[in-house]
Amino acid sequence: MSGPAALVDCNNFYVSCERVFQPELRHKPVVVLSNNDGCVIARSNEAKLLGIPMGAPWHLHKAQFESQGVIVRSSNYTLYGDMSARVMKILSTFTPDLEIYSIDEAFLGMSGFDDRLEAHARTLRAAVLQWTGIPVSVGIAPSKTLTKVANHIAKRDEKHGGVVLLLDEAAQDQALARMELTDLWGVAGRLAARLNLLGITTPLALKQADPRFIRERLGVVVERLVLELRGVSCLDLERHTPDRKSIMASRSFGRPITTLTEMQEAVAAYTMRAAEKLRRQALATAHLAVFIETNRFKAGERQHFASKPVQLPVATSDSAKLIRAARAGITALWRPGYRYKRAGVLLLDLHAANRVQEGLFDRKDSARRITLMRTLDKLNQRYGRNSLTFAAAGHRQPWKMQRDRLSPCYTTAWGDLLRV
Repeated sequence: MSGPAALVDCNNFYVSCERVFQPELRHKPVVVLSNNDGCVIARSNEAKLLGIPMGAPWHLHKAQFESQGVIVRSSNYTLYGDMSARVMKILSTFTPDLEIYSIDEAFLGMSGFDDRLEAHARTLRAAVLQWTGIPVSVGIAPSKTLTKVANHIAKRDEKHGGVVLLLDEAAQDQALARMELTDLWGVAGRLAARLNLLGITTPLALKQADPRFIRERLGVVVERLVLELRGVSCLDLERHTPDRKSIMASRSFGRPITTLTEMQEAVAAYTMRAAEKLRRQALATAHLAVFIETNRFKAGERQHFASKPVQLPVATSDSAKLIRAARAGITALWRPGYRYKRAGVLLLDLHAANRVQEGLFDRKDSARRITLMRTLDKLNQRYGRNSLTFAAAGHRQPWKMQRDRLSPCYTTAWGDLLRV
């Protein structure tokens, strides 16, 4: 990677998405819960100041949240995914070099801006906020790891106005001296403990360590980390997203499933979702696996965990064919008398849909079926997910994920558009 890079990170992304269309949530403590309203996975700054920890179980903290005036929302991944796509589209207009790292983070190549670098970053930040309502922080440095350090400072120190540049070594050393080892990108508790045993207790000490010594003791990955901390770029931008090798659709149920009919419905619904993702990327598969699980945290209940691979004769992206295969697999796994908490479908060995090899007696998806699936996807995209669905997925779906505090989708369903 030539020239400096930037890391753009959306601030408290899930909470920020909720606030865009609900301005009454601004400046108030807000948390977003995980699947089935289980535990806290996102917090506003106001909620952090109240001491609410990440991962706090909702059912144990409900009274505390109510007494402190904390506003609770169920996770709305449809909304978050769409808002993420809008943010990334805006970022792509500010540089031709863009790597989407996660739903709320992206690395940008920033070579060629020279003295205009900070002004360009502030213009970028203002545009994202104005056009989407999502606040972002920008960290700029010579390497990806140092952009993470710069972004860490930008998020926590308001005096920088959301943009921090770490382009000279003195500023980099000063920033590293104020951080903990576990604040570094890729350093968790176990690696930090191994570094401590070597006498390396701070990020600055890690930067100053001998790279060859680090490689001998901890491997090439940590050696690259040392070099990155020195401003040597070892991690290039991934400008082209490689084809996915697998796609999984899985959820915990809103209540335990005890009948085969409901389990077949759930697996059909998950297979539909996985097939949508498959077609969106113009991929196909002839190999899938299904799995079921009971609740391992209920020690007093009988436990059953199982999976089964299913092979199709010819690769396909047709939801009906995939549902038929997944239902056959889950029927073979089913055991009566258990209270199942989770199930899922994993599509494997994915390859381009236009390079499907037919068999002697088996044909690939016909033009008519391809058109049907394309129409299905367009209708669901226009009128909202599951507006048109397969009967195999059921209608009432009493097992579906519990989200009692779900906000409207706002941007992806006509019925959820704001009324002004």
